[in-house]
Amino acid sequence: MKAFVHKGTELIFTDVKEPTIQDNQVKVKLKMAGLNHRDLNIPARRGNNSTPLILGSDGAGIVTEIGNNVKNVKVGDEVLINPGIGWKENSDAPPEGFEIVGMPDQGTFSEYYVCDESGVVHKPDYLSWEEAGVVALAGLTGYRALFTKANLSQEDTVFIPGAGSGVATFMIQFAKAVGAKVIVTSRSKEKLEHARKLGADITVDTGENWKEVLKHETIDIVIESVGRATFNRSLEVLKKGGRMVTFGATTEDEITINIRSFFYGQYQLFGTTMGSLEELTDMLKFMTTHQIRPVISKVFPIEKAEEAFSYLGNANQFGKVVLSIS
Repeated sequence: MKAFVHKGTELIFTDVKEPTIQDNQVKVKLKMAGLNHRDLNIPARRGNNSTPLILGSDGAGIVTEIGNNVKNVKVGDEVLINPGIGWKENSDAPPEGFEIVGMPDQGTFSEYYVCDESGVVHKPDYLSWEEAGVVALAGLTGYRALFTKANLSQEDTVFIPGAGSGVATFMIQFAKAVGAKVIVTSRSKEKLEHARKLGADITVDTGENWKEVLKHETIDIVIESVGRATFNRSLEVLKKGGRMVTFGATTEDEITINIRSFFYGQYQLFGTTMGSLEELTDMLKFMTTHQIRPVISKVFPIEKAEEAFSYLGNANQFGKVVLSIS
């Protein structure tokens, strides 16, 4: 079968051995896969590793084969891939052994994908294949950050730096669905306009003085994923006693904070990564109830995955980037 892999110092679209199933496993013929920043970072993390690794954590397709003891899916079912491995029930943190699809195990940028039965969930009927292929990782990350960690309610105002990311486009819609007030930032006027159309109440240019612009707003929650470039600026606009949730660092990982100001401000800081199968199921029910759709920025054929990597790496997107497989 064909797949997009990292091998040595290369990213290549090539032939690889088609996977076979064992007991309790399912085989999925993938139609679409979602590109995430995680995929961009994996080649650097692997270094000059000569063992081919199929990249990709998101995907959707049709079950073509099931192993013995599989009970919840059957051949012909339309499914999306659960990007988390080994985390079934909601908990304060992932259990030991938790992994994300696409490293160290093989990922979804391929014609076929094999996983345990818990690695797939049924595709909501209202979602297109392009939408289903990108919903799980980013949507689940945003859902857990907002609801499990930040405990968002309709009385809250939530501040989200970086309006164009896939996770941010989900969070804007999730927060508006429960009636919360949403404030976002971006350097791009076009992305701020897209965010307003998606439901954001207030949009702020990244280059502005956030504390001055938002001095009349009471911000209850900050969802921070940029890292060093925005962390302290985000903290400055958060109300005393407010909640900050962080799940990423698209800029540098290490930050410096004034710890005395932090504890005098009685701030609450939460870390989060992805989410459990239970939360993924809850998120899909929530999305179906509110008819929330992923925002698709651009679709690339998998043969042009390198172009998709450049597109996402240059922050050209508003929403999700899709790889069309079949």
